[in-house]
Amino acid sequence: MQNMKIAMFGHKRIPSREGGVEIVVEELALRLVELGNQVVCYNRRKQYDREYDFNGIKIKSVPTLDRKGLAAVSSSFFAAILSAIGDYDIVHIHAEGPAFFAWIPKLFNKKIIVTIHGLDWQREKWRGRFCSWFIQKGEVNAVKYADEIIVLSENMKEYFKKKYNRNTHFIPNGVNLPEVRKADQIEQLYSIKKDGYILFLGRLVPEKGISYLIDSFLEVNTNMKLVIAGGSSDTPEYEREIKNKAKKDSRILFTGFVQGSLLEELYSNAYLYVLPSDLEGMPLSLLEAMSYGNCCLVSDIKELTEVVEDKGVIFSKGDIAMLTNKLQNLCDHPEVVKKYKKDVENFICEKYNWNSITNKTLELYEQTRKPALKN
Repeated sequence: MQNMKIAMFGHKRIPSREGGVEIVVEELALRLVELGNQVVCYNRRKQYDREYDFNGIKIKSVPTLDRKGLAAVSSSFFAAILSAIGDYDIVHIHAEGPAFFAWIPKLFNKKIIVTIHGLDWQREKWRGRFCSWFIQKGEVNAVKYADEIIVLSENMKEYFKKKYNRNTHFIPNGVNLPEVRKADQIEQLYSIKKDGYILFLGRLVPEKGISYLIDSFLEVNTNMKLVIAGGSSDTPEYEREIKNKAKKDSRILFTGFVQGSLLEELYSNAYLYVLPSDLEGMPLSLLEAMSYGNCCLVSDIKELTEVVEDKGVIFSKGDIAMLTNKLQNLCDHPEVVKKYKKDVENFICEKYNWNSITNKTLELYEQTRKPALKN
């Protein structure tokens, strides 16, 4: 197996925990470099960014219009041009929007892989706008110009086959074996202790179901707190709405964006992790919560049920009464929560191992490159 030169774009920037795409790009690129490959990641430019090396990954910043909706478009356009004229064996584009520009490296006969991280055009914040059209066109261009497409769920694989008659490759996200931490910082900052809170962690956007999680929790009879951890994503109105709804209950607290040891403490000491999403690609926060041995309560969308299998508790998407009932039952029966916590860590870390996922991705790169090597 020959070492390869790989370009990646579509993320905001690495190193970063701003979203799932950023985590995937970083984890994948680090392991590809460790295996002897050269990886260049095109970051969105901040004011004083320049080229630099991050643990063997070459980071190059591209011009970025710092406005809602235009940052992804502008940075992806310039990254597509640079990856087209650069000396790369593989151009790996992450997400549907950036895939709009897949035709640019294809003009230069580059081998293109696109990872679909979710049907982003369905997200509430992009509906009825230029961005929705742009992202949907990105999906079409991925089908038209990508040599291979990676999807993160079997449900997404079926979607591309049914809609476009296009075969795709199911290669999920991965997770690392975590370091479990005691409740030190979170006790000082938020006055919460081990097994004293229910955790939601994710972007504060409508499709995550936070509004009806709050509605449900208001009806639950418990002394536990509901910790909502995460920042907004171009959705300040929604953030204001859910915070206003939560004001009436002192048990609900918002931490804002968290990372590092604070994030690890929140995962390590939660009584229960809840993800009531209406729409997902493949949520890394769920993989991470399970890797910390958490009992997880999730909605019944396929992207979540495929992950938890029989190792978590499931409720019908959008059903507030059912979610309330499940929350109350789990709060009242710690022995049930303990049972779910028992086996989940080993299950998830074996099923979604980053090293094996990197190897599968590398094998796909090799298959994609082979015709070019024969010439």
